[in-house]
Amino acid sequence: MKSRIALLVLIIVLIGVLGFFNFPYLAQTVPMSLGITTIDAPLGLILLALTALMAVVFVAYVIAMQGAWLLEARAHAKEMAAQRELADKAEASRFTELRIAIENLHREEERKLLERLDVLESHLQARAQESDNSTAAYVGQLEQQLRARSHAASAVPSGDPLDVMPRNTQF
Repeated sequence: MKSRIALLVLIIVLIGVLGFFNFPYLAQTVPMSLGITTIDAPLGLILLALTALMAVVFVAYVIAMQGAWLLEARAHAKEMAAQRELADKAEASRFTELRIAIENLHREEERKLLERLDVLESHLQARAQESDNSTAAYVGQLEQQLRARSHAASAVPSGDPLDVMPRNTQF
């Protein structure tokens, strides 16, 4: 881009220098044909003025194009901002949906875990009750055996009440 601008500036400077040094020849009046009539006018100045007019029109055209491009870029930036805002809202909505889904999944897993804990607790209580019953049955059986031995010992008058106990009592 800078090389194009430098080339245009160089051409304008060259035209200006040639016009400055050759102004007397550019200002000479010569017969000029307009197609219908012929007039005496400085042809060089007319061509230089037309070149300047063309340069002004070209600059105006470039400025108009730049303005249109800037307006289009501004409208595009606004549209992009609106699209970005819409995308951000959609993303926030997806995050909210994801959070709700995760919370629901967490609640469901927590419910399943609590149900499993309840089942395990009931099994544990049943096992504890079963263990208590077994222990009570063993104790009852041992009491019954002790009573049976004590009845048997009282029926035999031989003697020593210490014979009911085992002789080897090491633990």
